[in-house]
Amino acid sequence: MSAEDYQNNTVINWAAILCVDRTDVLWGIQVTMAAISLVETLLVTYLSYKGNILQQIITFDFIVEAFTTVPFIVTLTDKRFRHLFIPVFLNCWLAKSALENMFNDLHRALQKVQSALSHQLMILCATLFCVFFTSVCGIEHLQRGGRVHLDLFQSFYYVIVTFSTVGYGDYVPDIWPSQLFMIVMICVTLVVLPAQLEQLVFTFMERQKQGGTYSRHRALNEKHVVVCTTYLHADVVMDFLNEFYAHPMLQDYFVVLLSPCELDPTMRMILQVPLWAQRVIYVQGSALKDADLTRVRLAEAEACFILAARNYADRTAADQHTILRSWAVKDFAPDCPQYVQVFRPENKVHVKFAEHVVCEDEFKYALLANNCVCPGLSTLVTLLLHTSRGQEGQSSSEEWQRLYGKCSGNEIYHICMKDSNFFGEYEGKSFTYASFHAHRKYGVALVAVQPEGKRILLNPGPHHIMRKGDICFYMSITKEENSAFILAHPNPDKEMRGASIRLHRTGSSRITTTLGSTGTVALELQHTRSRSSSLAAGGGEHAAGTGVKNRLQLPRDGAAHRLSVQSMSRRPSIAPVPAVLDVLDAIRMQFEENRAEADADEQTADDGGKDDDNCSVCSDSTWHDE
Repeated sequence: MSAEDYQNNTVINWAAILCVDRTDVLWGIQVTMAAISLVETLLVTYLSYKGNILQQIITFDFIVEAFTTVPFIVTLTDKRFRHLFIPVFLNCWLAKSALENMFNDLHRALQKVQSALSHQLMILCATLFCVFFTSVCGIEHLQRGGRVHLDLFQSFYYVIVTFSTVGYGDYVPDIWPSQLFMIVMICVTLVVLPAQLEQLVFTFMERQKQGGTYSRHRALNEKHVVVCTTYLHADVVMDFLNEFYAHPMLQDYFVVLLSPCELDPTMRMILQVPLWAQRVIYVQGSALKDADLTRVRLAEAEACFILAARNYADRTAADQHTILRSWAVKDFAPDCPQYVQVFRPENKVHVKFAEHVVCEDEFKYALLANNCVCPGLSTLVTLLLHTSRGQEGQSSSEEWQRLYGKCSGNEIYHICMKDSNFFGEYEGKSFTYASFHAHRKYGVALVAVQPEGKRILLNPGPHHIMRKGDICFYMSITKEENSAFILAHPNPDKEMRGASIRLHRTGSSRITTTLGSTGTVALELQHTRSRSSSLAAGGGEHAAGTGVKNRLQLPRDGAAHRLSVQSMSRRPSIAPVPAVLDVLDAIRMQFEENRAEADADEQTADDGGKDDDNCSVCSDSTWHDE
């Protein structure tokens, strides 16, 4: 018999389809459950009646419930109906609806906000399960009336192959009821699944716009900080991230951005950079809402940074918005340290509970005022605060731009003196001595020191003696732990090359001490010579006779001191200062002018003793000249 004749002569066994072998015990259990379910459905329908009984009855759940329970009640009328086939497997659709209602009621009772994305994903998975389960049970039962009988595994395999559009053809339904059933199930799938997928994709896109949620598990096992801002400016966010992650101790921290605005294309591109993608999390929300603060796990955060709202034209209004957010954060997480940025100085008092308050106007005006006293201070502080690798301006044709860009990479670092190779050898020396020689030898500038248990001393001068427990603050391209230096001439007394300067012991001590007291600026002395002949001869004996302590000692060369900047190799972290003698002459001239003014004031104040004082001064001057 050919395949076509085989299909045409197929005999359908309707008895196997309409009747099943059901025991009395199983029939009794199914009838009991059907009666309970039907009564419950009727009771719920009656309680939810709102004047339109037809609207309550014509629903998918009510139709399925009636189709699977009423036939069992009918079997009570005649024993012959006990073996009637009833599609009980359709109850899986009722279980799906009950599962949705259960989750909704559970979250409503626990006052827990359910994620819309997880809800849509659960509905999609439940729909897929119901479609596959109905198809497997239906094709397995209907094929009992055909020549090819399929067990549950073969039916599952056939459904998977069919819905995946592969269609191997090794198992096929050979009777028209099975074929019609599969056509109906495919149509149902094509109607139901696209709608579910559309809802899921829409929810996912909306979720992407609102950002993610920092999970509680991550908050308990990882460290994170929260940054609250009104508007996400790309420049502000990039500056914050660069400065935050510049510190080596903060590399393992996560940054959670909380902002009510949506991400613009520039911010999306920034957050997709691999450097930030794994460490920066964006959450759309407001710091004034407890639900959004819970999403970012503010209570478990290490700190909260509240940036000033720069999208406001009125800075007073911007500070008011910042203050409200700071109060909301304080009320929600009292133990979370806050770092608040405001514009107006008078608004600092409203956020005095914060760990640190940065007032932009106050800082800006302070820099401008100090810049008048010390020109260039604003540039120095700005470069020190701004993290740089010293690569700016290296492609410029101007030498000063390349030097400026290279030296802009200097930062302030600190290290304990006993652990330092830069400053460890200067234990017991003065601060000015350590600062001068550390710069000459290693190219680093020592600017401050913190003794054990005391405050930081900025340029304490020659009176401070370095101890091994002191914390040294120095300016350098990179910290000492990451530096690699090689001394070209380990012995500074040998192979002295380049120009040198001869200084009298007393004169050098006085000049270098003056330089140290006016500011810790390491001067690079090169190709210069003292213009005063009195400073070149006879200095050692005179200094010894007067008992002056010389803490800023220079390398010796016979009876005089020689300082050579070419004797040792160093990294040019601090810009060299040429024409040192001009600086020394200016200091000496200023000193003489001050002394002349002081003498003039004394002469004016005391006319009676003017002649005696002048004689005394002349005698002293003559004695010193002799």
